[in-house]
Amino acid sequence: EDVKGATCQPAGPALSFQQFSPGVYTHLGKIAEPDRSNKGDVSNIAFIIGETSVAVIDSGSAAWMGESIWRAVRAETPLPISHVILTHMHPDHVFGANVLAKSGAQVVGHHALDRALAERRENYLESFANLIGPAALIGTGSAPVDVVVEQSLTLDLGGRTLRLQAWPLAHTGTDLTVLDETSGILFAGDLVFDRHSPALDGSLLGWQQVLADLGQLSAPQVMPGHGGPLLDWPEGGEALRDYLDVLARDTRAAIAKGQRIGNAVKTIAASQADNW
Repeated sequence: EDVKGATCQPAGPALSFQQFSPGVYTHLGKIAEPDRSNKGDVSNIAFIIGETSVAVIDSGSAAWMGESIWRAVRAETPLPISHVILTHMHPDHVFGANVLAKSGAQVVGHHALDRALAERRENYLESFANLIGPAALIGTGSAPVDVVVEQSLTLDLGGRTLRLQAWPLAHTGTDLTVLDETSGILFAGDLVFDRHSPALDGSLLGWQQVLADLGQLSAPQVMPGHGGPLLDWPEGGEALRDYLDVLARDTRAAIAKGQRIGNAVKTIAASQADNW
C-alpha cells in the first residue's frame, strides 16, 4: 500500500564479522589511530549468539558503528540483542552502544564506567570530532550502564553462559573481561594489545599484575582490543608483557638518573618501537 510522502532509502552497510567458533563472530578493527578515512573503526568487536539472545562485546566509536553492528547481527539471527558489554571507557569501544541500547539491549559495564564516562564524555566527543570528522559522529553519545559489574557477573544467553570479571586499575580504571564458557574464548578488551601500540591510561604496575592473573585463566584463545583478532593464550600476551616490562625498567632507570620527563619520554621503551 502506498503511503503519501513515503520514500525508500538504501540500508546502511553491515560491519564485517568472521565466525571463528559456533555462535562467535568477531570484527577486526583497523590497526591505526582513528581518522577520517577509517571513521573510527579501529577496535575489535564481537557478538555471541545463544539459544535465546545475543550479546555484543564493545560497540565502536560512533552511532554509525552501532547501526552497522546491529545489521551484522540481524544478518545472522533474528534473536534479540539482550546485552552490549563495554570492556572499558575509551571512546573507540563505547560510542556505538547508544544505538544498541535504543534497540532494547542492556548496557553492561565496570562499576566505575558511568562516572568515568561522565567525566570524559565531552572531551572524547570533541577529540573524535576532530579526528574522524563531525559527519561521522552524527547521533553519537554514550549510554548509561544498566548492569553494573562490581566484581564478577554471569550472563545467560540461553544455553550459553558468559562470565564477566571487573579488574582493578590496569589499562584503565574500568577494565572488564568476558569469558565465553562454550568456546573458551576470553574477550580481554584493551587489557591485551597485539601489533597496535599499547595505550596506558591507568597503572603500569596494576596492568602487569592483571596481565599475570589473566595468564592463569584456562582460556585457549583471547580476542585483544586491537590486533589479532584471536591469539593463543597465554602465549598471545607475551609481546605485551615484554613491552610493559621494558616500560617499567626504562622508567625506573630514568628516575634514577634524575631525567626530566620531557627528555625521558623520548627514550623510554624506544627499543620496543619496531615491535608495534
